[in-house]
Amino acid sequence: MPASRPSLLYVTDLAYPANGRRYGDEDTRLTARLREYFDLALCHPLDARALMGRFDAVVVRNSGPVLHYQEEYDAFRRAALAEGVLVYNPLTGRGDMAGKQYLLDLSAAGEPVIPTADGDHGAAAVLAALPAVERYVVKPRHGADSVGLRILTADGLDGEGLGGCLVQPYVPFRHEVSFYYVDRDFQYALYAPDPERRWELVPYAATADDLAFADRFVEWNTLSHGIQRVDACRTEEGGLLLVELEDLNPYLSLDLVDDPTREAFVQAMCRSVESLLRTG
Repeated sequence: MPASRPSLLYVTDLAYPANGRRYGDEDTRLTARLREYFDLALCHPLDARALMGRFDAVVVRNSGPVLHYQEEYDAFRRAALAEGVLVYNPLTGRGDMAGKQYLLDLSAAGEPVIPTADGDHGAAAVLAALPAVERYVVKPRHGADSVGLRILTADGLDGEGLGGCLVQPYVPFRHEVSFYYVDRDFQYALYAPDPERRWELVPYAATADDLAFADRFVEWNTLSHGIQRVDACRTEEGGLLLVELEDLNPYLSLDLVDDPTREAFVQAMCRSVESLLRTG
């Protein structure tokens, strides 16, 4: 009889209605390839806690913003940690997996991120901490997919409740660019040439300086295994600023890369999951 293969519980919401992206299509195609290497079953994120003990590892992919089911996600996370369940990505991420506190921490440390202030301190403290601009971006500390995002003037900040939110200056930029990693190895980059069409992505040829920028945040995150997406904006002056470090369930836009790049990603992911299974 052939040797048994590792089993994976692949967590995805195939029906999640994302703007400009098709979660279900990406996960259907990716799991078709992963089945060549693993015994695999798909489940909705709300079912992950009940099913996770039956598999060698849980792979969290396009499961939708957890803010829509925060209580259930928190229960899954607590149970997985308590029971020693292997989760991919591991539940030790310091980026969006843990909320957006990292933007405050990195901003305070002088790292190349969009300047960020804590709305809990009130409008006066926020305005004192940030550059003076015409507009500010207010986003929930545990937000995702632009849910709850507001753009306000300084006067508008003073009249709004900012508790539980982060505030950033509205930064004019040339374009947004995303760098995709498996473990700490760069795989590919995509960018949106038109800032008004942020989901119309095309392949991007990353420079050595671009990768030095993205690498610093991947290294900072200290994840031993997993998929990360470093989202940045190119300022009008030409530099990059971090927008988001997505380490929970980053959409990969695999349909936008060529066949060799997509195949290299699949192979890198398989090696990464196998390494997690070996080392725990």
